[in-house]
Amino acid sequence: MNINEGLATLWNSTGIMNFVKPADPSITSGFEQFLHMHGSWIMILICLFLLWLGIKKQFEPLLLVPIAFGGLLSNIPVCEMAGPNGFLGIIYEAGIHKGLFPLIIFMGVGAMTDFGPLIANPKTALLGGAAQFGIFGALLMALCIFGFTMPQSAAIGIIGGADGPTSIFVTTRLAPELLGAIAVAAYSYMALVPVIQPPIMKLLTTEEERKIQMTQLREVTKREKIVFPLLVLLLCVILLPDACPLIGALTFGNLCKECGVVERLSDTMQNALINIVTIFLGLSVGSKLSSEQFLTVQTLFILILGIIAFSLATAGGVIMAKIMNLFSKEKINPLIGSAGVSAVPMAARVSNKVGLEANPQNFLLMHAMGPNVAGVIGSAVAAGVLLALCH
Repeated sequence: MNINEGLATLWNSTGIMNFVKPADPSITSGFEQFLHMHGSWIMILICLFLLWLGIKKQFEPLLLVPIAFGGLLSNIPVCEMAGPNGFLGIIYEAGIHKGLFPLIIFMGVGAMTDFGPLIANPKTALLGGAAQFGIFGALLMALCIFGFTMPQSAAIGIIGGADGPTSIFVTTRLAPELLGAIAVAAYSYMALVPVIQPPIMKLLTTEEERKIQMTQLREVTKREKIVFPLLVLLLCVILLPDACPLIGALTFGNLCKECGVVERLSDTMQNALINIVTIFLGLSVGSKLSSEQFLTVQTLFILILGIIAFSLATAGGVIMAKIMNLFSKEKINPLIGSAGVSAVPMAARVSNKVGLEANPQNFLLMHAMGPNVAGVIGSAVAAGVLLALCH
């Protein structure tokens, strides 16, 4: 090879020469041809925007930052970092495709979760269950209106659970081709809880309902907190084994926290382990933000259905609280129903904030944590139902 051929080869291997792909004769639409040729540049700009949201606006930064950076890496031409032998591809295969990372995240969530408010007021579990209406409402819309397949519709609907790891776990099993769009939608809407929920909560409640003050929760014993995760797991084994991977990871983490004899394990799950896995989870999800997978009409539909699912979930919890008040002597403030989505503890804080706006003496945080942690269990159960239906 002479020097001119060497320089030509080197030039052809640069990013400048490979960012713009050759035209594809099989693509007849001018717009689709443009996306095909310039998709890498467009996705890099989108990933930079996601980084801005995570860093400047602090929208779920712990996951949005690594997801966005993984998207940047996956759109670098030539090196194929998201390919099967690339850095991101290897992480994806080991942790996402096999379903390992979401389960480890759930262990950490369990170790950080206090189920005391739910144990003290078990009826708030109904609010967490009602919030899962958003999942199945969005599923039906995706299937009947937008033309997605049943597995794809189930993966889209799980966005309504407001639980990122669960969304990733279900999507990798049912519709891995939609993983990038669903993960970005799930975590973006989780970050927007303080923006999305209050208007819906105020629309569905009266001023008098928002002022309802609830009695102080009873103290929960250590024995109850130890028995609870075991009971939840046993019920799951009996009724819905498909949900056991998620429920099992969650309850194991919580048992380690509550039993008091494995503090080192609990501390590791709450801190080092969940932080390490969060890094790899975000990067590997970002590997699916390639232009071919993300710049589609389906992505727009997923974003629309995601906000619908989230809104329906919020409304379902509030409406269930209003229904329960028709048959209960001790009134429930309907605002805590919106915390039935499993964005812990953000949704509970939003319920408390809106309650304080109506009544400065109305402290709803601990009451809202009941449906909030019930929503974590509820989304995992809903995931098990969807997996059972679609497999």
